[in-house]
Amino acid sequence: MPSMPDPAPLAFITGASSGIGQALAARYARAGYRLALVARRATEMQAWADAQGLDATRCQVFGADVADADSTVSAGQACLGTMGVPDVVIANAGISIGMDTAERADIDVMARTFALNNTGMAATFHPFVAPMRARGSGALVGIASVAAIRGLPGHGAYCASKAGVVAYCESLRGELRGSGVAVVTLLPGYVDTPLTRQNRYRMPFLLSADAFADRAFAAIAAHARYRVIPWQMGVVARLLRWLPHAWFDRLLAGRPRKHRQTKTTTNGVD
Repeated sequence: MPSMPDPAPLAFITGASSGIGQALAARYARAGYRLALVARRATEMQAWADAQGLDATRCQVFGADVADADSTVSAGQACLGTMGVPDVVIANAGISIGMDTAERADIDVMARTFALNNTGMAATFHPFVAPMRARGSGALVGIASVAAIRGLPGHGAYCASKAGVVAYCESLRGELRGSGVAVVTLLPGYVDTPLTRQNRYRMPFLLSADAFADRAFAAIAAHARYRVIPWQMGVVARLLRWLPHAWFDRLLAGRPRKHRQTKTTTNGVD
């Protein structure tokens, strides 16, 4: 007699080897989900899964570089082949590196940032759009940032890429309207991870990664279209959006910039 498919829901998460991505993976595991985890450092990701007591029936790791569209699509197709159609797909992998447009090397940094944060997100969703639409259910989740709201000095690549995430997810939501497939855009504020601790500026309303994951889990379950986490940062972001340009420029004058080149912070990129 053929075995019955596992009835537990499935979450597909990129950038799951650290930070927000790992906290999200742990939160979905606690909720009884099976996990399909994408990481470039697949061996380290598997070691984490083993340490959590997640065997192959509950968790599979797919090695991929999310900045490479073909690699990302292949990981999604492998998930479909071995685990089925996910209930939730979280495009979490992302990179944040400071840049200076006067430096030629930083143009390459910008290209890498867009490849991972934007094209990588579309490639993450691509394998699942048609099967989710055919099934009539599912959630595609894009992790943006409050940095999408206004451009910050030294953050040109990151702010532009995250603004692109918001616009892309809005477009995709319109395309999938009426299909039963939700598109959720999450905008984290400051989340405490080992890498964000390198930041050289104040981080108001700082959340632990676990606290963020709890709130994100609830927002995704509710199929929230757009959610800033924590809500206080949403208020700050709205005020910044309304601030006249001249006032905004003066407010940010002299603000420390993000580290360039080898000093990186991530949304779970491995």
